[in-house]
Amino acid sequence: MTTTTLAVLVPLLPFLGAAAGLLLGRTAPGFVRPLAVLPTLAAAALAVLVAVRQGGGKAIDAATQLTPTGSVPIDLALHVDGFAALVAVLVGVVATCVQVYSTGYLREDPRYPSYAALVSLFTAAMLLVVYSGDLMVLLVGWEVMGICSYFLVGHYWETPEARSASLKAFLVTKLGDVPFLIGLFALAVDAGTFRITGVLGAVATGGLDHPTPIALLLLAGVAGKSAQFPLHTWLPDAMAGPTPVSALIHAATMVAAGIYFTARLLPVFAASAAAMTVLAVMAAITMVGSALAALAQDDIKRVLAYSTIGQLGYMAGALAVGDRGAAVFHLLSHAAFKALLFLAAGAVIHAAGTNSLTAMSRMSGLARRVPDAYWTTTVALLALAAIPPFAGFFSKEAVLVAAEHTALGDRTAAPAGAGWTVLVAGLLTALLTAAYALRLWLRAFRGRGAEAPDHGRQPIAMTSVLWVLAVPSLGFGLTVRHLPDWFDGHDLAPTLVTAVLGTGLAVAGAAVTYAVWRTLAVRALTAPAAAAVPTPHVAHPDADAGLVEAEALHLPHPAGDPADPGRALLGPLHRPAADGFHLDAAYRAAFVRPVRAAASLVRFLDREVVDTYVRGAAGSAKGLGWLVRRAQTGNVQTYLSALLAGSVVLAIAAVALANAVAGA
Repeated sequence: MTTTTLAVLVPLLPFLGAAAGLLLGRTAPGFVRPLAVLPTLAAAALAVLVAVRQGGGKAIDAATQLTPTGSVPIDLALHVDGFAALVAVLVGVVATCVQVYSTGYLREDPRYPSYAALVSLFTAAMLLVVYSGDLMVLLVGWEVMGICSYFLVGHYWETPEARSASLKAFLVTKLGDVPFLIGLFALAVDAGTFRITGVLGAVATGGLDHPTPIALLLLAGVAGKSAQFPLHTWLPDAMAGPTPVSALIHAATMVAAGIYFTARLLPVFAASAAAMTVLAVMAAITMVGSALAALAQDDIKRVLAYSTIGQLGYMAGALAVGDRGAAVFHLLSHAAFKALLFLAAGAVIHAAGTNSLTAMSRMSGLARRVPDAYWTTTVALLALAAIPPFAGFFSKEAVLVAAEHTALGDRTAAPAGAGWTVLVAGLLTALLTAAYALRLWLRAFRGRGAEAPDHGRQPIAMTSVLWVLAVPSLGFGLTVRHLPDWFDGHDLAPTLVTAVLGTGLAVAGAAVTYAVWRTLAVRALTAPAAAAVPTPHVAHPDADAGLVEAEALHLPHPAGDPADPGRALLGPLHRPAADGFHLDAAYRAAFVRPVRAAASLVRFLDREVVDTYVRGAAGSAKGLGWLVRRAQTGNVQTYLSALLAGSVVLAIAAVALANAVAGA
């Protein structure tokens, strides 16, 4: 079988699995789990085979005309280079892990068949984006992912949080997709083709007439899809969906699509120094702002969500300095440890059987109760904090090295100012990342909150996936030096300067956080115990673990959580950081309120002006009809009297008119 055929089967198999799962979900429930796992597993295996055959060498291209357009043609095209081969393997492996994990996590969920089918469709859409060689075909996968995220984030539609989160994710990403679509059309008009190879050829020969507006329009879509400032606000709220969905979105689909798209079309963005500068500033604000917000969150999944935003900022920063190899390297390593973090958090939630345990201030005894989650989370957090020799250290250092070379003028793919912006923001974020990573570990596994009920040992389908993902989280960075062909031939090894600075700042951030936590914990133990306020005894269904039984929990409300180092470290910044720096409030003031005011004005005009004329016309006709009806009495004498009176009036009027004419 040719490599082209294998590549076509990679996105096709999950799509067929999704279709079969939707058709057979109710009639043959025994086939649901095999149809969820096996097609995705087969797609992952074929993606590995395609990567081996591609070998980081010459890109594999194949195309057939999809439809005649009369102008710019649209082709069903395939383009598999080293980046596409590696990212497809990533998508397949993580999606398979999520599907296997979900068989245990959602085993009692009555909507599991539709959930599993949507996850398969989500996977197929991302694989279509990865392998597509035509921008219009890529757009199809891009938009299908948006629809899938809407349904999956809103899986627990009974809760208002899930409904609002799914709608917010859809609308915010669509806000970026509108200029993105315009940018794609403008790019195709300038290049004369939607084929990616044709577009890159046009850039190489200087064939783009409007690189800056095109690049800025495309960046709007990238910011929405990959949750970059200022369109990142949907991602923390998307935690209302099932935890495996969060792992899939944050690690292998959706948010990775924007970074991958930019990496694939990086020469288009590099053709505009202004666009690269905007991308660098956007990445810097995203990195630092999200790290500060993560340091202030109490919900463990929101900490991880802001962490994802910050790590995507690193990837965008690498692209802003013209190094797509470093960006894709960090994309791959981040996918491993971030999927592991979310799935480990899911194991914690599943062990407690309630969403209440996502609040770190209420966690206690987890290291003993969920040892698999404890140890694998420790590995993933070390990778997130970029501590050597874990994967995150090597990939994050690759970004900092690229920024350093650009800042010093060793590389001219981007302005030196962009390099300095990314380098300074990246180093500051390294310090903050280690701080919130250690804070999460201390509060989740060394906290003194109230213990939630223990639902027993976790299913093997869940715990085995955690250890599978722990392997690349630990060792992936050590293998990349042997795969230079897949990364444009660049050496992604760290340099002494950035390694010392980055690791030193990370260790400093962790040390300060631990010292503050230790001080606050000792102070809390020696202070007089505050009376705990019990929660009302109200049964409520669990909305995350998919369990049907209700729990009645008596958990204390922590009064300010005195052992929270984030509150002490941030000081006056804690409140705005916890609220995402009030960006949602700014959006409400800038967009929601004006739209509502305009809607109220339209409603007033419709009711008081348009409806007034309509009601007046109807009232006039009704009044005239009433008069006519009153005149029709059915009495012949009345009719004769009216006829005689009318005749007299007409005669008098005729005589008066004749006299007036004669006098004139």
